[in-house]
Amino acid sequence: MGLGIRFVGERTAESLAQEFGSIEALEKATPEELERVEEVGPRISQAIIEFFAQPANLALVQSLKDAGVNMTAEKKQRSTQLAGLTFVLTGTLPTLTRDEAKARIEAAGGKTAGSVSKKTSYLVAGEEAGSKLDKARELNIPILDEAALLALLEGSSPSE
Repeated sequence: MGLGIRFVGERTAESLAQEFGSIEALEKATPEELERVEEVGPRISQAIIEFFAQPANLALVQSLKDAGVNMTAEKKQRSTQLAGLTFVLTGTLPTLTRDEAKARIEAAGGKTAGSVSKKTSYLVAGEEAGSKLDKARELNIPILDEAALLALLEGSSPSE
């Protein structure tokens, strides 16, 4: 994100870093490879390609490397276990924070959303769940507690 690539904000930069692992791999990526990353479409992939086509930008990257700036990230090993599923979190979970639950869902290939809709696969409800729980019931969305979410992440089918 600090390089100032047009349309690349913090979240997209993090996704790119986790997918490619290094600035060199990002520099060599094709538009198709870039667009496989969550949130990267043709406009963003084109901006990345154009950024690395500019000699001044390549010189900037090289000078940062020469100065000792580490431009690598741990490539995230993602599973496809929850691919195609969208989860909404609500209430307070017994042992996981919301960020931890979200990270686990995303690491397993699932997506998280902020609100319940007919596209929601599961609502994960903790203590003091409110209107999201009501909406999920109204739409007949399966409701999981933390234990059922953890079982789903471990490969078991959730018992609702």
